[in-house]
Amino acid sequence: MTGKTLRIEQIGSPIRRENDQRATLIGLKLNKLHRVSTLEDTPSVRGMIRKVQHLVRVLDDAA
Repeated sequence: MTGKTLRIEQIGSPIRRENDQRATLIGLKLNKLHRVSTLEDTPSVRGMIRKVQHLVRVLDDAA
């Protein structure tokens, strides 16, 4: 990966959530509680995070 990255942790369960929110978590490479994913900081990733902001936490901006 080049450029800035984001570390994201899943803190909420996808149980009883809409299918599109579940799919968004899978797109963020998250599917179990407390799993951490490192992704490139792009507008599309930011939009996905915003969509499931109640289920994830951005840990820090890793360079």
